[in-house]
Amino acid sequence: MGAMKEFRKLEDVKNFNVDDGRLFYSATHEEILKGATTDVYFIKTLEILEHLSIADKVVIAEIFPRKAGVLAGVEEALNLLKGKELEVWAIPEGETFEKNDTVMRIRGPYSKFAIFETAILGILASSSGWATAARECRDAAGEKLFICFGSRHVHPAIAPAMERAAVIGGASGASCILGAKLLGQEPTGTVPHAAFLIAGDTLTISRAYDEVMPPESPRIILVDTFKDEAEETLRVARQLKKKLLGVRLDTPSERGGVTPELVSEIRARLNMEGFDYVKIFVSGGLYPDKIRELSEAGADAFGVGSYISSASPIDMTLDLKEVEGKPVAKRGRIPGVIPNNKLKKVMG
Repeated sequence: MGAMKEFRKLEDVKNFNVDDGRLFYSATHEEILKGATTDVYFIKTLEILEHLSIADKVVIAEIFPRKAGVLAGVEEALNLLKGKELEVWAIPEGETFEKNDTVMRIRGPYSKFAIFETAILGILASSSGWATAARECRDAAGEKLFICFGSRHVHPAIAPAMERAAVIGGASGASCILGAKLLGQEPTGTVPHAAFLIAGDTLTISRAYDEVMPPESPRIILVDTFKDEAEETLRVARQLKKKLLGVRLDTPSERGGVTPELVSEIRARLNMEGFDYVKIFVSGGLYPDKIRELSEAGADAFGVGSYISSASPIDMTLDLKEVEGKPVAKRGRIPGVIPNNKLKKVMG
């Protein structure tokens, strides 16, 4: 990645130029690590403290959330702090927290992490928001499969982080290639309606899918493109027989979406013809209550997109709790560290 010079003074910010030929507006890894995504007031703060020769005072900082949730983003946050002579404690990714719980504690010279406060809080806030929404879906789905399909709803630069957080929160897998690979998984997904529309018939695609895709790729076929879903389901089941793992229902809202009645009918018709082994995978605007409803009707697996991707970040705040061993706090806050038995030492 090459040598990086962290922003330390306002002059560094003024000298930072953006390439006119830049293709994407997302920050590069190098820009994040040098402090280009921080709030400028942290650069001013650091310059002032260094002028006073007190920037290296040893402090303890704690991060806490404004509401309960599931923590994610710890690994990325730690990558900002590596090699900076700091001690860090955090609760594990995937662990729950309550409002105002200490989720991360940092001890060391303030100058070593001051410019990363913005990035650390942003990473934890967004990732925890996505993970928390995924945990709500997991609770609704129980032990049934549910996949995160949220990449199309967010900027591609953050899609992998979002889907990774969703898996941390409880999703069985992710459709985003990079999101899945970051967790050592293979991405999960079938084919979109476009393939069926171009081919002109569901059976053409289901046959080709079986001929082209490797054995480990599940035969799950969309059945809502052309015909009544129950009719199309039986056509596909008769064609692929034991090779068919499942059918996917993604009925658009213009036609009422996927309903419990539709799921129940398809389950009954499959069973009547001896296709009781065929699973029913549902997607399209799902949220926890809808997942529970469709699960009770007989759905076996779920694809969830916007409920996770549009989840609000969980606001995170960083407070200094000690300066050179002395408990401190702004007005309205309690001085000194706030214990949390879930904290584990993760650095230093």
